[in-house]
Amino acid sequence: MRGIRNFMLLLASAALYSGFAGTVLAQTYPTKVIRYIIPDSAGSGGDVMGRLVAAGLSEIFGVQVVVDNRPGAGGQIGGEIVARAPADGYTLLHMSSTLTANVNLYKHLPFDLVKDFAPLTLLALATNVAVVNPTLPAKSISELVSLAKTRPGTINFATAGTGSRSFTDAVLLARLTGIDIVHVPYKGGGEALNSVISGETPLMFPPVATALPHIRSGRVRALGVTTAKRLPLIADVPTIAEAGVPGYVSSNWFGLMAPAKTPPAVLATIHRAVVAALKKPETVKRISDIGCVPVGNTPEEFAAFVKADIAMLADIFKSVGIAPN
Repeated sequence: MRGIRNFMLLLASAALYSGFAGTVLAQTYPTKVIRYIIPDSAGSGGDVMGRLVAAGLSEIFGVQVVVDNRPGAGGQIGGEIVARAPADGYTLLHMSSTLTANVNLYKHLPFDLVKDFAPLTLLALATNVAVVNPTLPAKSISELVSLAKTRPGTINFATAGTGSRSFTDAVLLARLTGIDIVHVPYKGGGEALNSVISGETPLMFPPVATALPHIRSGRVRALGVTTAKRLPLIADVPTIAEAGVPGYVSSNWFGLMAPAKTPPAVLATIHRAVVAALKKPETVKRISDIGCVPVGNTPEEFAAFVKADIAMLADIFKSVGIAPN
């Protein structure tokens, strides 16, 4: 009995010490450089968004927040770095829906997206836009759908690859309207959009920020945005739902996570700082200028959002016969 009692006291002391250590860490956090992992290449939409957040955190915390671009393997390289990093709040993961897609595309990932990370907040929703080459005789989503129904299997859509949001956005449109359009994957979003500009591929769903210069120049025609609300940046372009496809809603997004088991008090400190950074007028403007809408929700809301996105993408992939490999 005495041995059991001593063991229980030891466990209680360990738990008390752990909680005390976490509290002390939170009171002093941060005291050194924070590593901000972006699993995208420099200059990409994810990189631009991540650098805005990193700069905001650096200003609020008064310490350097260093952006570390680790592109490759659909975000798995950067994700693995953070999953294996010390759980002390000094290594953060800037993530996007690429990682929720990967859960449905690969049987074996180097981390568990739900178990190996502590969610902090949904940073922003990013809008994609359905664009076509001006030579395609469709000036609206309804005209595109009608054209595709009269010419099944002849209209191609360009993407940044299977599993990208440009892919799932097109598949969602096909599912909800019953049209038959053909997937043409490219090595990246830039190449895919160039194919639409040149007329090689007539349709794509690129990010608004990427497509905007070409929309304004007339090199591509915008038919509808993928989100539930119109985007002020291109307010004259309707949502796909209001353009004739009820129930159509899709958003790319960016979020922030830390390694699992990071002390709750440290997570709370980071969360407060990130939300404060997202509310700054200059940050709101810069985020809006790249076709995104800042969010800054709670960790619990973000966790639920990630699980819902995984489920939604699983349904889309299943509908076109894509299974994890």
